[in-house]
Amino acid sequence: MRYFFYKTPSWLRRWYPQFVWKIDENDPVIYLTFDDGPVPGATPYVLDILDQYQARATFFVVGDNVRKHPSLFREVLTRGHAVGNHTYHHLKGWSVSAQLYADDIARCRQVMEDEGAILGSTPLFRPPYGRITTQQARQVVQGHRVIMWDILSGDFDLSLNVDSSFRALKKAEQGSVIVFHDSEKYLMNVKKLLPALLADFSSRGYKFNALSDVLYDH
Repeated sequence: MRYFFYKTPSWLRRWYPQFVWKIDENDPVIYLTFDDGPVPGATPYVLDILDQYQARATFFVVGDNVRKHPSLFREVLTRGHAVGNHTYHHLKGWSVSAQLYADDIARCRQVMEDEGAILGSTPLFRPPYGRITTQQARQVVQGHRVIMWDILSGDFDLSLNVDSSFRALKKAEQGSVIVFHDSEKYLMNVKKLLPALLADFSSRGYKFNALSDVLYDH
């Protein structure tokens, strides 16, 4: 089982205070995010379950997946969800130069704009794996809102204890930013966790909004 924090610790948030970890929200609203798509099978499932709860989310897309599945990328947009940049090649920032990282982000932005027209343009960015160097961060924040997270679903852990994960997810609160993945590899865990989360928080009067509602104008 992988080691990770379900709840992002305060010391990590202080390390990069210029990033968005949670939304200052007075209403019962949660911000669901999905990384690594669009991918056939996984992304359509997520879109359909979100529709059932009239939930809007934010999809941080990998540029190469947008290139491979442009119609699926447009489907995300036409269903009313927000999109963000997740680099073209899903790069680990700690492993590449700042220039290569910036070029990969730009390439992802270009394919998003090409395939989604003006709707594909977005200032939202999430570093894959949450790994980004200080130099890369200084460059990225010049043109993006860097979105991290308040809570990880843990869906990427194939040996995940689903009960433990759901207990952690239930601790989400107003303004929490939660990470899932619309990936075939992790779809089994998503199917166990996402519907339960949507049902639980909906029953408590929560809504699920896209980050575009609060972080930039349409």
